[in-house]
Amino acid sequence: MEKKILNIAVVGVNSFGVRHMTGIQSLECAKLVAICDTDEKILKQRAEEFNMSAEDCYTDHRELLKREDIDIVTVATPDPVHKLITVDALRAGKHVLCEKPMAMRLDDCKEMVKAQKETGMKLMVGQVGRYTPAFIEAKKLIDDGEIGDLFFVESEYAHDYSDLAGIGGWRMDPVELRQPVTGGGCHAVDLLRWIAGNPSEVFAYSNRKSLTDWPVDDCTVAIMKFPNNVIGKVLTSIGCKRDYTMRTVLYGTAGTIIMDNTSTHLTLYKNDINGDKMYRGQPVQLYQLKIPVNVNNHNVASEIKDLCDAVLKDEPVKTDGVQGASTVAVCSAIVQSANTGEKVTVDYQF
Repeated sequence: MEKKILNIAVVGVNSFGVRHMTGIQSLECAKLVAICDTDEKILKQRAEEFNMSAEDCYTDHRELLKREDIDIVTVATPDPVHKLITVDALRAGKHVLCEKPMAMRLDDCKEMVKAQKETGMKLMVGQVGRYTPAFIEAKKLIDDGEIGDLFFVESEYAHDYSDLAGIGGWRMDPVELRQPVTGGGCHAVDLLRWIAGNPSEVFAYSNRKSLTDWPVDDCTVAIMKFPNNVIGKVLTSIGCKRDYTMRTVLYGTAGTIIMDNTSTHLTLYKNDINGDKMYRGQPVQLYQLKIPVNVNNHNVASEIKDLCDAVLKDEPVKTDGVQGASTVAVCSAIVQSANTGEKVTVDYQF
């Protein structure tokens, strides 16, 4: 009989790993069978919360990977170990969902893509912005031609990291040097890549005026050249004093979309509604429409379901290793430009 339920293990069960565990348990196609974390206290706590036996808890991912009953491994660890665990899991014959960023360095991404190609297993990168309802609706509006041809797109990753250094301060480790653009700004970069395509070149400025005790700049602004003569901009700020947001504006020749990942609506401006005064059953006032959307800005369950469907149907993964690596490539180019003061061409050779 064809398998319909996939056994999944989660590696890294601190804050974001809980979303993975909860998402798995909400799906009919998935079963949570094992968890792993190097912190025994957190591991025990999660086991109690999710009614898991001690035999299904591991402190070493290599021991977990010896289990033949595991179909998929999700990697929700701190960024520096994404590559190691992902490559080990792929070579152990497991499909993998790796959290964003795919890795902090482009060379690591290339190794991950290579391992996926050599093993034939499926690799998905958790670019969860593509599963946010407002962003999905915006992309559909653009694909349907509702705002004409794009000419300028902008997004931001604004998130105050003042109290978010991570366990052991890994986000501000001077050795690993996690760049905010790659670690968090990849959300905004990937969103614009999804909507406008791969930018060919970038130019960026950065500074550090808020988190002065961190080893990296806390604010970066990047300008990009996208296909079809579209210009783009991404702001990454991890020292800003405001609520977390990915405010995004998409400008087209026939309209504009303004949205974020925490509001219950997006705003669509139109210069014409096909000559009508109604649009989707709503009266048009000054050609401004507020379209309701659900707020689900970390829709991990849908990501996992997509991977399960791809495995069960043997179909391509939407946000595969090449997609994840492409986003890191743009982020790396932004960091390089900010450091050198030069325009940088993005390398998509994986």
